[in-house]
Amino acid sequence: MTEIEGVATVTDADFEAVVRAPGLPVLVEFTADWCGPCRQLAPVLGAVARQEADRLRVVQIDVDANPATAAKYAVLSMPTLMVFRDGEPVKSMVGARPKRRLLQELDDVVGPLGV
Repeated sequence: MTEIEGVATVTDADFEAVVRAPGLPVLVEFTADWCGPCRQLAPVLGAVARQEADRLRVVQIDVDANPATAAKYAVLSMPTLMVFRDGEPVKSMVGARPKRRLLQELDDVVGPLGV
């Protein structure tokens, strides 16, 4: 799994604690080492994490190493991006996308983000 600056890595063991923590909405990337589009998305997620750190928390989870969480949320394709607000999933997106499009898609759940 690609380490991304500004993006924390979570596991089956700590996923609930991190995602259900009070505060900012959480954008979770479900990823895997073998996933080419996930590698393409890495710099986008890093930029969004740094740019929107005061309004959005960004984390990633490796589905191969953490199958329970992927199964719980019925994640079948990589990358899947899921936004959690107050511990509940409120939006799901599949596939890599450019930064501008990702920010636009997050607007309805996080509020307008810098484009």
